[in-house]
Amino acid sequence: MSQDALKVAAAERALEFVENGMRLGLGTGSTAAKFVDLLGKRVAGGLDVTCVATSHATQAQAEGLGIRMSTLDETPFLDLTVDGADEIDGELRLIKGGGGALLREKIVATASGRMIVIADASKKVETLGAFPLPLEVVPFGLTATRNMITALAADVGCEGDLRVRMLPGGKPFLTDGGNLLLDCHFGRIEAPEELDEALKLIPGVVENGLFIGIADLAIIAGEGGITLLGVEDSEGAIVR
Repeated sequence: MSQDALKVAAAERALEFVENGMRLGLGTGSTAAKFVDLLGKRVAGGLDVTCVATSHATQAQAEGLGIRMSTLDETPFLDLTVDGADEIDGELRLIKGGGGALLREKIVATASGRMIVIADASKKVETLGAFPLPLEVVPFGLTATRNMITALAADVGCEGDLRVRMLPGGKPFLTDGGNLLLDCHFGRIEAPEELDEALKLIPGVVENGLFIGIADLAIIAGEGGITLLGVEDSEGAIVR
């Protein structure tokens, strides 16, 4: 199967958790987009859900499919968020933000009763960090912020280049919130919890792409089929 087909397979499995009347968070990125496409078909067939998007791109996609959309101000508690990930380890710790929406993705996920992560098997890793860790940072004082990130990350064993994400035309990538993204090329993150806590001490860092203790289930599609990371009870509900 192609990587694209594996993403669809994971999205199809996640759709089995969606029930009529649910309030859903919709993720951002290529895999999450597969889920939104499938959800749109279910909505066209009569499924009644209310959704909150994690990015302008997902909002536009969902609206184009006729999915009823809301905001977290209007719908502050969600039943379920379905989103992709750039890396997943065996403890359901994630790196997210490759699509540039990590702040809104984390806000939506933590406003949800459950979070399901969908991915192809290439995203499953033993140790996080091969994928550069995105940090959403304010433009003001960027050099000072970068220096603090470098120092505090080194204290917890993480070293590597910190690069401002750029668009093909040579301009900096801006998030939907108007901030910059720093992609941190650490290679290995041996202590994700310690790095997460260190990054929270830096005022210029709005949010980081480590999702720890947020995901409840990962649906990973590989050549051998679907693998679930997480536990389901006898009624199919996700439990920790």
